[in-house]
Amino acid sequence: MPKNPEMMTDSASAIGEFSPLIEAALDKACDFGPNCPVRLAEAIRYSLLAPGKRLRPALVLMAAEACGGDPEMALGPAVAVEMIHAYSLIHDDLPAMDDDDLRRGRATTHIQFDEATAILAGDALQAEAFRVLAESIPDPAKAIEAVLTLARAAGASALVGGQADDLAAETGGPRTLTHLEHIHRRKTGALFAASLELGAIVSGATEPMRFALSNYAKDLGLAFQVVDDLLDMTSSDTSLGKRAGKDADRGKLTYPGLLGLDETRAKAQQLVESSRGHASVFGEAGWRLTWLAGYVLERTH
Repeated sequence: MPKNPEMMTDSASAIGEFSPLIEAALDKACDFGPNCPVRLAEAIRYSLLAPGKRLRPALVLMAAEACGGDPEMALGPAVAVEMIHAYSLIHDDLPAMDDDDLRRGRATTHIQFDEATAILAGDALQAEAFRVLAESIPDPAKAIEAVLTLARAAGASALVGGQADDLAAETGGPRTLTHLEHIHRRKTGALFAASLELGAIVSGATEPMRFALSNYAKDLGLAFQVVDDLLDMTSSDTSLGKRAGKDADRGKLTYPGLLGLDETRAKAQQLVESSRGHASVFGEAGWRLTWLAGYVLERTH
């Protein structure tokens, strides 16, 4: 794959080069055999293959490339991460959680199908993610490390715990910047970090490389959420592909709510600049990581 950062400065090149690989791998992973009920399979495909940015699987491939590995060897972990992400979106959208009827510009899974099918689709995606991950890494030691990495990121102390605290913050609890960051470093940041770590694992990255990726992930994941909060307040339903303004309507704890728009924009800028600094460790090999930091700041949905 070409790696000239001067020639590749937009999403069509930085992420788009990986998109066909990711989409083909996701489609292939949706072959669950004859024993999977047709309606369940349709709901899984609807959720997993929905149009999206594919940032998390792209991060897996970007990290593998930055660490000197072959991105195509990281496609299994990339699929696994996107499966976990898709499951979390299905469940987050449910009436008992964030109660959303629009996701990625179309009906959420429980609206398109029904609530029970949506829950089961999420359950299946979570399990299938670990099957794909375990089967895609031939080295047993690396496979075990990868499974542990994704399990920790998706578990009670990280993604799920962050979502629980996010829901709880709607009705009580500390409304402080420290608490908000604690929520989002788990709810959003943990899966970003796991994506990068998985790419590092399959490429046999050195400890300094993994340390730089860890720091990059902390800043990038938080920057993504800060911008997400900004977009919820300033964008339209059409631009976002989901309901805008719902965070304020539900009384959610958000960065603009605590800091105001100007300070929130400044915080996003600071986090992006910091993440770019961490990506610089990789030189030209990490050009996609550098580009992605800027994209997170400038995205509109």
